[in-house]
Amino acid sequence: MPETFEHPIEIRFRDCDALRHVNHAVYFSYCEQARFAFWRHLTGSMNLNEVRFIVARVECDYRAPATLGDQLVVRLHAAAIGRASFTLDYEICEPGGGRVFASARTVLVFYDYKAGKSARIPDDVRAMLTRYLG
Repeated sequence: MPETFEHPIEIRFRDCDALRHVNHAVYFSYCEQARFAFWRHLTGSMNLNEVRFIVARVECDYRAPATLGDQLVVRLHAAAIGRASFTLDYEICEPGGGRVFASARTVLVFYDYKAGKSARIPDDVRAMLTRYLG
């Protein structure tokens, strides 16, 4: 059974717009926070020099408005692992998998900054990601 990574989110006042709900663009920041927490969980490091992937695609479907005071958690798992890229799926919901506010997906590409092109996912990273493949 694949694992799911969970990252709690606290809605900040600045996350909300004039309509008093979390602005649609902020959900991408929530995914980013969860993604870097996931990377730290996998690798034990947050050294940005070791982050060797770039975001190639991001999408989000909004399901319900979240407002200041709502409790959120981002649930994350790997949806696909390719030669140089991997896909992460996110569910932004109430703790315990209650009401879903949004679902999102990112495609991340391992990147060789010196060569300026994509790179093969290292075997150790592939093995770590596979635990979350579902």
